[in-house]
Amino acid sequence: MTQTISKLITFDDFLEGKPENGHYELHNGVIVEMPNPTGKHSASAGFQAIEFGLEIRRLQLPYFIPKECTIKFSDNSGYDPDVIVLDKQAVAANESRWERESVITQGNSVKLVVEVVSTNWRDDYAHKMIDYEALGIPEYWIVDYLGLGGSRYIGSPKQPTLSVYQLVEGEYQIKLFRGDERVESAVFPELNLTAKQFFNGG
Repeated sequence: MTQTISKLITFDDFLEGKPENGHYELHNGVIVEMPNPTGKHSASAGFQAIEFGLEIRRLQLPYFIPKECTIKFSDNSGYDPDVIVLDKQAVAANESRWERESVITQGNSVKLVVEVVSTNWRDDYAHKMIDYEALGIPEYWIVDYLGLGGSRYIGSPKQPTLSVYQLVEGEYQIKLFRGDERVESAVFPELNLTAKQFFNGG
């Protein structure tokens, strides 16, 4: 269960004072302690970072994948995605806070963001989807390897699902992938991996 530390604070106060132990995000002025990732959660996120990194190197794309990154959405909200692919040139040109704080504030600095679903699945499917869309992040993946999301998001009966949200004229269009279906990405169109591979970390 997600625990909160109550007292409304600003994003800057959050960066300065967030606890060192554990994983925290700022949701509407409230520090939220995120669930500790399971082994499978970590394996899935790590596999994604490796595969995206291989594509970046193979195609010599001007992107990079930071180990840590906080996306600022407002003066009282910020998220740390499980995996994020950034545009080197856009970050250098537009992100004054990147070098000293690893903070991203512009959607055009981001090529792709991934959330691996935990028990707090509502955050990934509802709040984060809306915020990533509003910031203009072109592609957002939700990797739901346990099929925890609501039926309205992943269908019924619920099953492991990888949802790819792609920005079209300012709104996300959604495609769902399961099992041995090849995942389609506009950012990495030559990626040849199945939903199951992303769920299992290889």
